[in-house]
Amino acid sequence: MKQIMERCENIKAWLIHIRRDFHQYPELGMNELRTSKKICEYLDEMNIPYKNNVANTGVVGFIQGKYDGPTIALRGDMDALPIQDAKDVSYKSKNDGIMHACGHDAHTTILLGAGKLLNEMKDKIHGNIKLLFQPAEETVGGAKIMIEEGVLKNPEVDAIFGLHVDAGLDTGKIGIKYNQMNAASNMIEIHIYGKAAHGAYPHDGVDSILIASHVVVALQSIVSRNVAPIDSSVVTIGKIIGGTQGNIIADHVTLVGTVRNINEATRKEVMKKIEDIVKTMPKALGGRGELINIEGYRTLVNDKRMVEIVVNSGKNLLGEDKLYFIEEISLGVEDFAYFTAEKPSAFFRLGCKNLEKGMQRKHHHPLFDIDEDCLPIGVAMQVSNVLEALKYFIK
Repeated sequence: MKQIMERCENIKAWLIHIRRDFHQYPELGMNELRTSKKICEYLDEMNIPYKNNVANTGVVGFIQGKYDGPTIALRGDMDALPIQDAKDVSYKSKNDGIMHACGHDAHTTILLGAGKLLNEMKDKIHGNIKLLFQPAEETVGGAKIMIEEGVLKNPEVDAIFGLHVDAGLDTGKIGIKYNQMNAASNMIEIHIYGKAAHGAYPHDGVDSILIASHVVVALQSIVSRNVAPIDSSVVTIGKIIGGTQGNIIADHVTLVGTVRNINEATRKEVMKKIEDIVKTMPKALGGRGELINIEGYRTLVNDKRMVEIVVNSGKNLLGEDKLYFIEEISLGVEDFAYFTAEKPSAFFRLGCKNLEKGMQRKHHHPLFDIDEDCLPIGVAMQVSNVLEALKYFIK
């Protein structure tokens, strides 16, 4: 393990160069054209065969060990966010209004680094490694599309590991959780239809703004009165569009929001309650309601055996005191959940906070940045995870 960490530290400058290049040229989901091209160039330099144009812009690298054995996959997401980079650094985003504000540039870099080291030791490896460079984690869920296109087959993948930089965790620490780690999500769009009229004569119309107000209040009763206190759900309306003039009764209001659940059964119950409110309340007030439910990512549930591999890698590489065992399920969502639903998997957090360097902003913030000392640690963790998983499945 010490040798792995030393080798990762030796390529630290290379990792930083790659990460900063990706950071300067961020691209949104399904438009990661330059990012995909650069990944292919790096894989070519390392003589790692690959297939590109997977799930549009995704890339799958393949490392074949000298000896037969299981196949372990590593995943790194590539996409950025529609946020203006406000940092004053040499590697600031050059793409206006787009920024790697969630650390996916680091994830892609770490996957390239892990591929480099594993490829260099392939003559000693019993099995294969797939490198999954995934598009569109922030938007349409590139993981699901990659699975549908067969990335877990030919050869069949036995296990998958993924990571996410964590701006709330100090560099040098690893965050891991047994069992469920992330919630499921739905996006909702509600249309309330009324009847337009002069604002001085409201009795001549049906006020969709008034109806929408009642609907919003009623939606907030779902969690407080229908979800068990030991369970957890969130119903948030974040956007309201309606009306044209202060003295006109609005005939149409649109509500846009998000729903989060940690339990799949509760998820169905909550969505049913939302549908009931949208259908019945506007009708009772003389209008009409319509619900558009866009199902988002599913719950992310880690496999106990794979978590134990991550735990052992962390202990051996960093020391037991550097492991942080997460207790609460995050109501944030992550499309790595689609991989965990298919294969034994583990998703863990990589600390990237460093107060002395000013690396403390949370994800999706215009000043977000990472302590680049986390890059070789991430590479070492993923290399160790692969080697340990190969041995586990050979047994």
